[in-house]
Amino acid sequence: MREMKSLGIYVHIPFCRSKCQYCDFYSLGGRRKEDMARYLTAVLQHIRETAARAPHYTVDTIYFGGGTPTFFGAEGLDQILNEIAKRFNIAKAPEISLEANPDTAKPQALRMLQRAGFNRISIGVQTDDDELLKKLGRPHSYEQARVAVAEARRQGFENVSVDLMYGLPGQTVEAWKKTLQTVLQLQPDHISCYALKPEEGTPLWEYREFANLADDDTQADMYLAAVEALSKAGFEQYEISNFALPGRACAHNLKYWTGGEYIGFGPAAASDFAGKRFTAKRDLDGYIEGVLKQGEILAECETIPLRERAGEYLMLRLRTAQGIEETEYVKQFLLPFSPLEKILHRCEKAKLAEKTADGRWRLTPQGFFVSNAVILDLLEAQQRSTPLAKKR
Repeated sequence: MREMKSLGIYVHIPFCRSKCQYCDFYSLGGRRKEDMARYLTAVLQHIRETAARAPHYTVDTIYFGGGTPTFFGAEGLDQILNEIAKRFNIAKAPEISLEANPDTAKPQALRMLQRAGFNRISIGVQTDDDELLKKLGRPHSYEQARVAVAEARRQGFENVSVDLMYGLPGQTVEAWKKTLQTVLQLQPDHISCYALKPEEGTPLWEYREFANLADDDTQADMYLAAVEALSKAGFEQYEISNFALPGRACAHNLKYWTGGEYIGFGPAAASDFAGKRFTAKRDLDGYIEGVLKQGEILAECETIPLRERAGEYLMLRLRTAQGIEETEYVKQFLLPFSPLEKILHRCEKAKLAEKTADGRWRLTPQGFFVSNAVILDLLEAQQRSTPLAKKR
């Protein structure tokens, strides 16, 4: 009997009430009932067609992101989740997550979603400062965020996550520390902390020089303040930007960081499945037409060479507290670990990396903040290394 493999499913909901000033994800602002109906028809068909290609996989994580899934509506999300459950092999206790904005996390919708099978919710709080929320273009207040978190808990969500941002316009380190303490009073199970970075093509990018954004040193101070405050509150930092109470790490996102397989549905959704990586077009109409008329829906599709996979192993695993390990690396990629270990030992002396009791190398919180530079050094050493001979 063929062994079943683990699979994650991501559903991209490309609709929002309005676009935030900093957002470069593919989403469309404003109410678009006709577009939503067409999207629903297309994504259901896409799920039916794709499931037939995954008979030997068990889906153990499902994640609805966006956009704003709760703006799309609970009934549509329920239909999509039911279609996935009907067409794929589903694990006995899958993690089923959705993202929500406070202004769209209404009691009746949350109740319906929890009963439909969603058991994890990630609420975009961002900050406790209403003036900063306005500057970011967020369509809610902090009070609405507080109520949404409490309501999610009341409706039966046992795993509640909140998203926060730091380095906001005019924000000080002390103000950020206050935000952390305020949000901890909500008693979330998981907290994501992201640095605000202007992305080309967004409104924030156009006025970034006048936005009074934090410089790199200030962002570093904010990041380390979050590590300290959340650690004291019992949270484990399991990835650069993510902190969870024991047992509450996001299993779906861990698939991305540990090389697991996943399939994405919806425009701009990415997949890594059966040895190939592919991404749908960032075009709602193109996606819908492609699915319904059997046309092309992919923007790119490629087979990833083993050497490139080895580089991804370094880049993604070193984002996590799990880190990398010599036997694991050599067995998968047939590359020597010694060139990497030389660099890691130097990082250890600089308190940027550490070797755990079970022999794994991982970055420290200080190392996480300069991870791009550390990983670049490792990738350059990897590219110069000669593959090991296969054992006969």
